[in-house]
Amino acid sequence: MNVVDFARPLIDIDSTTGREGEAGEWIASALRSLGYEVQEQPVSPGRGNIVATLDRPTVVLSTHYDCVPPFFASSVEDGRLIGRGACDAKGILSSQVAAVERLRAEGERRVGLLFVVGEERGSDGAAVANASPAGSQYLINGEPTDSRLGLATRGNLRVRLHARGKAAHSSRPEQGISAIDLLIDALIRLRGLELPADPDLGTTYYTIGLIEGGVAPNVVSPHATAEVMFRTVTPPEIILERLEALRPLVDIEEVLRVPHVRLKTWSDSPLERAVFPFTTDIPLLDRWGMPLLFGPGSILEAHTQRESIGIDELKAAVGHYVALSQACLRERQAGAESP
Repeated sequence: MNVVDFARPLIDIDSTTGREGEAGEWIASALRSLGYEVQEQPVSPGRGNIVATLDRPTVVLSTHYDCVPPFFASSVEDGRLIGRGACDAKGILSSQVAAVERLRAEGERRVGLLFVVGEERGSDGAAVANASPAGSQYLINGEPTDSRLGLATRGNLRVRLHARGKAAHSSRPEQGISAIDLLIDALIRLRGLELPADPDLGTTYYTIGLIEGGVAPNVVSPHATAEVMFRTVTPPEIILERLEALRPLVDIEEVLRVPHVRLKTWSDSPLERAVFPFTTDIPLLDRWGMPLLFGPGSILEAHTQRESIGIDELKAAVGHYVALSQACLRERQAGAESP
């Protein structure tokens, strides 16, 4: 199959997170027409995951088909496929379908497909899929990795810092307590904390993504908050323990955690290997088998105004997905034959 011809009509459907229904119907119909047994897993009204198999799968290729806004349709220019999702991750999805088709043409039917919704906004699709695994032993997840095989991915820890003050007229600041001043002091203290490190994944880092506070310019602020995102390389409890140093300036509320993940690789693989700072659906798909991470395209292209992917790299990814699937199958067979 032509991977670009498969990708373009899918890219041309707006599947911004929460609006994946039409794209899911298109994928399910396309895969049924190719002869797959297709299961549609409802996630919320009008949207769901797609599971496609031939025989009982040992290996499953997986990615997501929701996208960030704004939607824009596909085009081809200077050897690149352009459009929302071309890189993240409808182009990847198309290369995975082409890989399973190539394997089937060679008589291999033990590789299936899992395409989920909601990855860009909390991974609700992955959570639903994990409740109904297909019995596979390996999961090859597709995200833009510059065609490198993942050694590991960092995790996420998001916290909200709450500073509580006392309102007063700004002409008499001594009558109040500025929550904004308390929050600033806490953020300065945060800057000086030693954060945990890992020899392979590096040192934890963070960004302060949101700050809110106060009620009016002429009022001593009674409340202020900041949201901080840590890209983690250790269990989050270590960071939470160190954040206790910010008390009593602020209260600390945990909002989200996604664990860091170490991934399956082979020392003799010709693919370059790397650690990636972004998170994926992998932590929420642990019942689908030993995880691998690989995909064409750059994370620097994802979510951009002119999102695109090189067509040559997209086509080459088909062969890489075939080779990775075959390596998993060989390892599984060797394990089954060992005493």
